[in-house]
Parts: sequence; structure tokens; C-alpha cells
Amino acid sequence: MTKYIVQGGKPLFGEVEISGAKNAAVAIIPAALLVDGVCRIENIPQISDVTLCLRILEELGANIRPVNRHTVEIDCRHIHSTRTSYELARRIRASYYLIGALLGRFGQAEVAMPGGCNFGVRPIDQHVKGFATLGAKVVVEGGFIRASAEGRRLRGANIYLDVVSVGATMNIMMAAVMAEGNTVIENAAKEPHIVDLANFLNSMGANIRGAGTDTIKIRGVDSLSGGSYAIIPDQIEAGTYMAAVAATGGQVLVKNIIPKHMDCITAKLQECGVEVEEHEDTLLVRRTGKLRRANVKTLPYPGFPTDMQPQITAVLCLAEGTSLVTESVWSNRYQYVDELKRMGANIQVDDKTAVVEGVDHLTGAPIQACDLRAGAAMVIAALAAQGCSEISRVQYIERGYEDIVDKLRALGADIRSVEEPEETDELKAQIS
Repeated sequence: MTKYIVQGGKPLFGEVEISGAKNAAVAIIPAALLVDGVCRIENIPQISDVTLCLRILEELGANIRPVNRHTVEIDCRHIHSTRTSYELARRIRASYYLIGALLGRFGQAEVAMPGGCNFGVRPIDQHVKGFATLGAKVVVEGGFIRASAEGRRLRGANIYLDVVSVGATMNIMMAAVMAEGNTVIENAAKEPHIVDLANFLNSMGANIRGAGTDTIKIRGVDSLSGGSYAIIPDQIEAGTYMAAVAATGGQVLVKNIIPKHMDCITAKLQECGVEVEEHEDTLLVRRTGKLRRANVKTLPYPGFPTDMQPQITAVLCLAEGTSLVTESVWSNRYQYVDELKRMGANIQVDDKTAVVEGVDHLTGAPIQACDLRAGAAMVIAALAAQGCSEISRVQYIERGYEDIVDKLRALGADIRSVEEPEETDELKAQIS
């Protein structure tokens, strides 16, 4: 197992290039199953979740041809199975997108119950409701979700989501693109990666309107053909580097972004005393003075994203005064708080609210990543802390951040990746 060794207390300076959006890529790659032709997908992030998605498609019979490090061609004309590998699918949350894609194209799907980060119950009842409304029979047995459509083709329908769900919105979109007739999804989620998936499908011949609003209308088509598409930049990766600058101080140009997607994060960091200058596809982030307290509540887009909650909490640990962080999207997303307390943070959690009393400084300590975004918060805290930190279970971090160690080192951070058995005694001595 790998871990990160971070010598904190160094401000960040320079430029960082943001990779393609993880949350878009892990839906768009399964959506290639809907296409009867060759998809060329560009700006794919080099992360473990993407690698797993591609391996699953390959096992189903897709021909995967890497063009370069961030571009791949996917040919799904010769799919020979609609049953995914149990071992692969259970390692990634986004494996549930395979249900909508396989069901939409072939009228049947058998996908292992998804895995991924464990920070509370994340039911797929809204997905199942959508598939059933489109005419599919869905059962869960033997660790698999089995879905099938009568007559091998779904039927368009009106679907109202009881709760705003990003995953259900995207999954139902994929299932409906080749259904007979029209489908309307009401109370749909509006996140940028939903728009990106709709744009990808439309570029392949789908007829989807309204993505990015709370009502999405889909006119079913007979087939999708091949084409090229570039994935949008990663809003959360960009926000993570912005938060790192806020915590450590310094000045960083965050490149290859869509500034509009960053508004909710930019506004909150500015409230904390961070300067942010917006340009066409970059943000210049600077923090020279002290951090100010702020209250944060996570909300569906365009509100503050739940995937930035741990990172902003790490920043607020160093802000003057008392901050309140309220998590309104997921339950049990504060597992990482005990790790921050090891570093000297003063945080009390009451149900879905964390009360953060700012401290003068954090101190390096052995800490671990509890999940993907909590892991990013550990990196931010370690970069800002005085002394040396060891971060373990970094496989969670590498699910969603491409080359995070190299990118941070290029900004002047003292961070390195080591295999756990190496140098253990020496590193323990550094921390003690």
C-alpha cells in the first residue's frame, strides 16, 4: 500500500492544470455502451475509477484503444455480455450507470451492487423507480441488480424524482435515450456533469433537451452512432486546489476550468478572505492575510457541492472565529473529523452540523483518508500543518485526483508518495 509523506507549512505558488471531470467521465464511459459505432472521448482523467470503468467495458466485449494519455476510442459494436464482473463493479460507485446504459441498448442488464466510498447510505431506489416507470423489471438478488425490459425496448414515460439525485438523473437519461416515445424527468438534478452527459449523448445522435434545468425531455431514437467528444474540466479538483491555496497561503493560477462552474466555491472562499480573479478559462487564487470564519451548507447545484465539504472544513479549521458546516446531501460524511482532530483541529459534530473553532495552526500527524474527498481534505490539512504528516489509505484519493502528488510538488509542496513498508522507522521518528 502507498502513503503520502507531507512536510507542511509551505505556501503554494505556480500554475496547475485541471484534468477532465471524474463525475462526468465515470458516466460518459458507460454511456459509450449505447453507441453503435466508435466513440472518441478526450480529456479523460487518469484516475483509478476511470481505469475500472474501461476494464469493465472491455470485459463486456468493447474494444478499447488508447490514443494518448487522455484520449481513448471505445467501440461497443461487439458487446457479448450484459453481465458485469462482480469483482470489478463492486469496487466503484459509478458501476450503477452500467444498468441504464445496458438496459437502454440491449433491454437487459446484470450489474453487481456498487461500491466506492462509504460515507453513509446511498440508496438507488430512485434509479429503480425510473427504470420501472420506463417498463423494466428490476430485482436485486445474489449481490446483483438484474433489470430487463419487455420486448427488449423500454417505453418513454413521465418520471418525477422524489429527491434530487444526480446518479438517478443520469442513469434514467441513459436508459431513456432509445426508449419508444418521449420521456420527461422532473425534479432532475442540474450539476455540470449531467449537462456534459447530455451533450455527449446528443453528439452521438440522442435527442435530449433541458439538461441543467429541473425538467429534462428526451425523445427516443432508434440508435446512436459514433463521434468525438471532450469531457469538461473537473469542478471539484479545481475547488480542491483553490482550497489548498486558501489553507497554505500563496498564489496559484488554476487552468483549464469553466469559471461559471466554480461560482459556488469561489464565493465561499472569497467570504473567507481569499482573493479570486476570474479569466476566460482560469482563476487566479491568492491568500496573503488571515482566513475569516464562514458558514457553509451543502446543496444540490448551483449550491455549494457536498464533494467540497471536507476540503472547506479543513480550510475553516485555520480561520479566525467559529464556522458552521451543514451537510444536507449525505448522512455520515464527517468520519474524517477525528483525523483533523489528531492534527489539533477543534471540531464538534452534532448530527449534520460541524462546529469548527478556528485554531492558530495544525500539527503534522499520522492520518488516513476515509473516502475520496475526505482524503483530499487530509492532503490540504497536511500541506498547511506545521511538521510532517503521513497519509495512509491514499487509494481513495487516487480514485478521483490525477497526479495529485506531482501537481502539488510543481506548486512547491513538500509531498512524496512512498510504499508503506519503506522507511517506516525513520518516518515515525520524524513525527514523534
